[in-house]
Amino acid sequence: MERGIDLQQLVPFHSGTSTNLAELVAKYGEEDGRYLYEQLTSYQSNYRRLAFIATGLEVDNRFVEQAEREAADKGWKFEKLVGDLTLLRRLVNGSWSDEDFLVLRPGEQIVTEFDDRIIAAVRGEGAPG
Repeated sequence: MERGIDLQQLVPFHSGTSTNLAELVAKYGEEDGRYLYEQLTSYQSNYRRLAFIATGLEVDNRFVEQAEREAADKGWKFEKLVGDLTLLRRLVNGSWSDEDFLVLRPGEQIVTEFDDRIIAAVRGEGAPG
């Protein structure tokens, strides 16, 4: 929002492609163009809520108000949530507890775990150590 980008502009920005049906059909053909258009714009029918996360860094209410207007324009529910920057501050400051961060030491690699951890660090094959 600070850079003047709304949700409609954000999809092509992240996907690297237009969300204009005519452009997609011209570039990819009728069937593929329509399919891509449907996929790239499906968020409009799949989402029902727009949430603004207030972090305390906001200088005024203009972005909250913009988010509320955008939600209203789309017929979505608007929610203002309170965010917490503690984890981000700890990440930047290097205050990494094993409970909140996965820290790899030299010779370790990330592996998938099929439990509450999701991922873990293990000693890599042939790693020194």
